[in-house]
Amino acid sequence: MNAKTARGSKRAQRSATMSTVQFGWRVPAFPVDGSSGPDFVQQIVRNLEALGDAFDSAWVADHFIPWARFAADDIPTLECLSTICYLAGAFPRLKFGTIVLCQSYRNPALLAKMGATLQLLSSGRFILGIGAGWKEDEYRAYGYDFPKPATRIRQLEEAVQIVRRLWTETPATFHGRHYHIEHAYCEPKPNPRPPILIGGGGEQLTLRVVARHADWWNIPGGTLENYRHKLEVLRRHCDAEGRDYDEIRKTWAVEVVAVAETEAEARRMAEASPFYSGAGLVGTPDQVAEQLRAFTELGCSYFIARFADFPRTEGVRLFAERVIPQFQ
Repeated sequence: MNAKTARGSKRAQRSATMSTVQFGWRVPAFPVDGSSGPDFVQQIVRNLEALGDAFDSAWVADHFIPWARFAADDIPTLECLSTICYLAGAFPRLKFGTIVLCQSYRNPALLAKMGATLQLLSSGRFILGIGAGWKEDEYRAYGYDFPKPATRIRQLEEAVQIVRRLWTETPATFHGRHYHIEHAYCEPKPNPRPPILIGGGGEQLTLRVVARHADWWNIPGGTLENYRHKLEVLRRHCDAEGRDYDEIRKTWAVEVVAVAETEAEARRMAEASPFYSGAGLVGTPDQVAEQLRAFTELGCSYFIARFADFPRTEGVRLFAERVIPQFQ
């Protein structure tokens, strides 16, 4: 096989992989019904049990207090990596990802070690999602400096490079403006190496970091038109960086999924959810599937869904039984 044929074969394989549509369940970060911490954990477990074989993964946010303005700071909130360790042991079929880790909260070399260990303990089921960080009051409460956005994004870029080097080089050295490692070992290396998902939609800086370093890209919420626009910006950054745009897997974190047997019922469910701001997937199973197809036609191949009726399981069951099969 000559080089040209080999490149064509790799592109075809990558295209086939990207065309496979998969679904993840977004683990709620905090209860919205006044549940205690132990009761909240049981709600999560019951919903994970309801996923069946249709969902590929579950995703946990990285916050120490509720991220939403409508929620009080003293509501039980689970730390993401320890939560994933527990859930990955309890649900050995599912992959688990972070949606997304704040790069400021853990030294990137320590994060690389934690990720490598989690990949070993989970038998290769970890996906590292990471972002620049944004919640100023959380930073301040926990004693972290909160630099300006451009600095946090530069820190994100350095953090991703350190993680990748520690996962692929022995020993690894990196000298950056904000982070550095010197002759560092991270053994055993994660096998396979977890995909690195970078989250965010900032058009000048964040999407350029995505073009340079991401295996996967995610943006939370928003409309189809916004998603289309962000992809156009990402493509321009890829062209400028000499990166193959098709190498990056495009994902979408759905603000709210409200699916029911009738559109009116689904609409009531969405409007009752404190997470719903007018965007998301709302309707009957067929209507929701049609809304999803509009995103897949843009190249999105991975959806991470927050369900409006949590802690009830009817929505996730209906989605698993009547929506996901339309993409298999």
